[in-house]
Amino acid sequence: MAGFKMHITVSTLCGVGYGVATVKALGHPIETAFLAGGLTAFGGMLPDLDSDSGTPVREVSGLAAAVIPLLLYNRIAYTGLHHEAILAILLASYLAIRYFLVWAFKRFTIHRGMFHSIPAMCIAGLLVYLAYDCPVAEQATRYVLAVGLMLGFLSHLILDEIYSVEVGLLKVKVKSSSGTALKFSSASPLATGLCYGMLGALIFLAYADYKNRTGTDPVADRLNTWRGNR
Repeated sequence: MAGFKMHITVSTLCGVGYGVATVKALGHPIETAFLAGGLTAFGGMLPDLDSDSGTPVREVSGLAAAVIPLLLYNRIAYTGLHHEAILAILLASYLAIRYFLVWAFKRFTIHRGMFHSIPAMCIAGLLVYLAYDCPVAEQATRYVLAVGLMLGFLSHLILDEIYSVEVGLLKVKVKSSSGTALKFSSASPLATGLCYGMLGALIFLAYADYKNRTGTDPVADRLNTWRGNR
């Protein structure tokens, strides 16, 4: 499989390209592009949370503990809490992610399990979408950030699959790890079911959040349009 430094390098390059595209093609401000590129680079390291090695887990958990509270800041601030209460929540979030999340991953996950999968990538993107809050007029920013993290996550999965195949002069050797990263299910029905259950719950929350923020129901609108065209 690809090494930790390789994942960082590739996801960072993806982040630079995605940040430029965010400004040039999508017309977002440079601040949004910088944040989107950073999340893309971070997303490329995220699957290593289930690693058996101490270094990737330490590095990724430290970054996650710093990045996630920052994404949550707007959502917490919109509740109207006092500044001290917001800081206390952010500090508690940092400690929970830095220590409890690491313990949970070591306790309940295995390397190349369901956390190395397409559904897990979607879960990561939805968590960013739900964590980051902004005015209705700036909702596109949430999509840009979520897609950026998913792009980095996907680069990690693709690299792992590429490195699971060794090409020699006379033969091609496929390692036993082939197919264990870029997948939709695992050998464990329980892990697969929990992953899809979490994905379904987050899709529902994202849909409810979108409906509440915009005052529109895209599913109902699409159904009404379809019925009107029949």
